[in-house]
Amino acid sequence: MSARLTLVLGGIRSGKSAFAESLVPDDGRSVVYVATGQAGDEEMSERIRRHRDRRPSNWQTLEAPLDPGAELSKLLASSCDNPAVLVDSLDVWLANLLLEHEPEEFSQIENLASAGLEALLSGCREADAFTVLVSSEVGLSPVSPNRLGRRFQDLLGTANQRAAAAADQVYLVVAGIPMQIKP
Repeated sequence: MSARLTLVLGGIRSGKSAFAESLVPDDGRSVVYVATGQAGDEEMSERIRRHRDRRPSNWQTLEAPLDPGAELSKLLASSCDNPAVLVDSLDVWLANLLLEHEPEEFSQIENLASAGLEALLSGCREADAFTVLVSSEVGLSPVSPNRLGRRFQDLLGTANQRAAAAADQVYLVVAGIPMQIKP
């Protein structure tokens, strides 16, 4: 059997989501697609539509922009089978958390992010779910010139490190080419 937890990293428009979708087994098990994006404007609505159109119609979509770990845990607790889970994406979820709170509440946001990531990882482990996490890699970007940007980079960099440490496999997708960086 292949890895239980896979992390797929990449830049914006790198092909990471399409690659992550290709990793989900087509073996008859149920698939839960955890969507963290919110259609706040026309361009984001179009991105969400393209992602939705690309996925198989039998995949269940769980919209969880602020607490994917808790929402997924509730769903998995009621599931009888050994599902596959694709979470797209950690970076959008963390951006949603940042924008939902005041900048002065950064330590609270860090705590929410840490607890939320642990809930997501432990919920998938407990449900024995084949899990693929998608996230943007901010470690190759320059340090943001503004405070909110730096906080996002710090949150996401830490979350990506924790997810990579927990993962059985990690891929970095560059220009549509996946490279396995952790066996």
